[in-house]
Amino acid sequence: MIALPTGTQIWIAAGVTDLRRGFTGLSAVVQTALKENPFSGHVFVFRGRRGDLIKVLWWDGVDYAYLRNDWSAADSSGHRPIAVPYH
Repeated sequence: MIALPTGTQIWIAAGVTDLRRGFTGLSAVVQTALKENPFSGHVFVFRGRRGDLIKVLWWDGVDYAYLRNDWSAADSSGHRPIAVPYH
Protein backbone atom coordinates (compact mmCIF):
# COMPACT_ATOMS: atom_id res chain seq x y z
CA MET A 1 0.00 0.00 0.00
CA ILE A 2 1.22 3.48 -0.86
CA ALA A 3 0.69 6.12 1.82
CA LEU A 4 0.08 9.50 0.24
CA PRO A 5 1.18 12.66 2.04
CA THR A 6 -1.48 14.82 3.67
CA GLY A 7 -2.98 17.27 1.19
CA THR A 8 -2.34 15.13 -1.87
CA GLN A 9 -5.09 15.56 -4.45
CA ILE A 10 -6.20 12.80 -6.81
CA TRP A 11 -6.97 14.01 -10.33
CA ILE A 12 -9.00 11.76 -12.61
CA ALA A 13 -8.63 12.78 -16.24
CA ALA A 14 -12.08 13.02 -17.84
CA GLY A 15 -12.59 11.16 -21.09
CA VAL A 16 -10.23 8.76 -22.79
CA THR A 17 -6.44 8.94 -22.86
CA ASP A 18 -4.09 7.24 -25.31
CA LEU A 19 -2.41 4.84 -22.89
CA ARG A 20 0.39 3.99 -25.30
CA ARG A 21 2.04 7.07 -23.77
CA GLY A 22 4.69 6.62 -21.12
CA PHE A 23 5.24 8.91 -18.16
CA THR A 24 6.69 11.64 -20.38
CA GLY A 25 3.58 11.69 -22.57
CA LEU A 26 1.22 11.49 -19.60
CA SER A 27 3.15 14.33 -17.92
CA ALA A 28 2.50 16.41 -21.03
CA VAL A 29 -1.23 15.65 -20.73
CA VAL A 30 -1.14 16.81 -17.10
CA GLN A 31 0.48 20.09 -18.17
CA THR A 32 -1.62 20.82 -21.26
CA ALA A 33 -5.06 19.36 -20.59
CA LEU A 34 -5.27 19.59 -16.80
CA LYS A 35 -3.11 22.75 -16.49
CA GLU A 36 -1.34 21.20 -13.51
CA ASN A 37 2.28 20.52 -12.59
CA PRO A 38 3.12 16.79 -12.91
CA PHE A 39 5.81 17.28 -10.23
CA SER A 40 3.30 18.67 -7.70
CA GLY A 41 3.02 15.42 -5.76
CA HIS A 42 -0.63 14.98 -6.71
CA VAL A 43 -1.89 11.71 -8.20
CA PHE A 44 -3.12 11.67 -11.81
CA VAL A 45 -5.33 8.82 -13.07
CA PHE A 46 -5.92 8.09 -16.77
CA ARG A 47 -8.42 5.70 -18.40
CA GLY A 48 -8.03 3.83 -21.68
CA ARG A 49 -10.57 3.73 -24.50
CA ARG A 50 -12.17 0.39 -23.55
CA GLY A 51 -12.25 1.22 -19.87
CA ASP A 52 -10.35 -1.93 -18.91
CA LEU A 53 -6.97 -0.25 -18.34
CA ILE A 54 -5.93 2.63 -16.11
CA LYS A 55 -2.55 4.26 -15.55
CA VAL A 56 -1.61 6.27 -12.50
CA LEU A 57 1.14 8.88 -12.45
CA TRP A 58 2.53 10.20 -9.16
CA TRP A 59 5.71 12.13 -8.39
CA ASP A 60 6.88 11.20 -4.88
CA GLY A 61 9.54 13.91 -4.72
CA VAL A 62 12.32 11.63 -5.95
CA ASP A 63 10.93 9.64 -8.88
CA TYR A 64 7.67 8.87 -10.68
CA ALA A 65 5.47 6.07 -9.42
CA TYR A 66 3.95 4.81 -12.64
CA LEU A 67 1.24 2.21 -12.07
CA ARG A 68 -1.17 0.41 -14.34
CA ASN A 69 -4.09 -1.93 -13.81
CA ASP A 70 -5.54 -4.13 -16.55
CA TRP A 71 -9.15 -4.88 -15.59
CA SER A 72 -9.48 -7.38 -18.46
CA ALA A 73 -6.98 -9.65 -16.67
CA ALA A 74 -9.55 -10.93 -14.17
CA ASP A 75 -9.26 -14.61 -13.35
CA SER A 76 -12.16 -17.08 -13.61
CA SER A 77 -13.43 -16.14 -10.13
CA GLY A 78 -13.76 -12.49 -11.17
CA HIS A 79 -10.89 -11.29 -8.97
CA ARG A 80 -8.90 -8.52 -10.56
CA PRO A 81 -5.21 -7.84 -10.02
CA ILE A 82 -4.17 -4.87 -7.93
CA ALA A 83 -2.30 -2.01 -9.58
CA VAL A 84 1.30 -3.01 -10.18
CA PRO A 85 4.40 -0.96 -11.04
CA TYR A 86 4.77 -0.62 -14.79
CA HIS A 87 8.10 -0.14 -16.56
